[in-house]
Amino acid sequence: MKFDKEFKEAITHLPDKEKDKLILRLLKKDLTLANRLHFELVNTRSVEEQREKMENRIIERAKHMQETFYSVGYLNMDVRFLSGEITEHVKITKDKFGEASLNILMLNEVLKHNRSNILSATPGKARKFCTAVIARVFKIMLLIDKLHEDYMLEFEEGLKKLGNLIGENHYIMKAAIYNGFDVNWLLKAEIPEDIADIHKDLRNRGFLK
Repeated sequence: MKFDKEFKEAITHLPDKEKDKLILRLLKKDLTLANRLHFELVNTRSVEEQREKMENRIIERAKHMQETFYSVGYLNMDVRFLSGEITEHVKITKDKFGEASLNILMLNEVLKHNRSNILSATPGKARKFCTAVIARVFKIMLLIDKLHEDYMLEFEEGLKKLGNLIGENHYIMKAAIYNGFDVNWLLKAEIPEDIADIHKDLRNRGFLK
């Protein structure tokens, strides 16, 4: 929603006490904004410290997913919830590097701990989960592509590990091939210059869904 000039002008002339009341009332309805302001104005932790906290959370949650595994459908749901926590972290801290690194860590930990669980499912039940994994890998590649090229070296180990984990799981490997994802991009830690166009074309043709 865009605010006109007159409205903005009127707000600037509100008494300070009235403004404070309105801000607090609005923050109660937008917890993400409230948490972001708390992080920027009050929190003494750095972005890196918050990222490390989230890394530990991902590692613990991935182990828990294995210990409480019920089906690939529930695993897919758990990954979505954890992905939502990463998104919340990024909204609060504006951690663009962490947006990519945390998603790489999440997939690596989930696939490492749940390989046998995924392979024990029927192909039909595993398909949705595996397609979601490849869609997330594409998202990671797009996120890294938007960062400065100097960061690529820091992602190399995680990307290669992810490529190997996908290669060791024939269900996910099959989903990668079907959805036009070349696992060699991960194994070589190389992102095609036209990755955004490749992704857009695949989506337009009905893949990655």
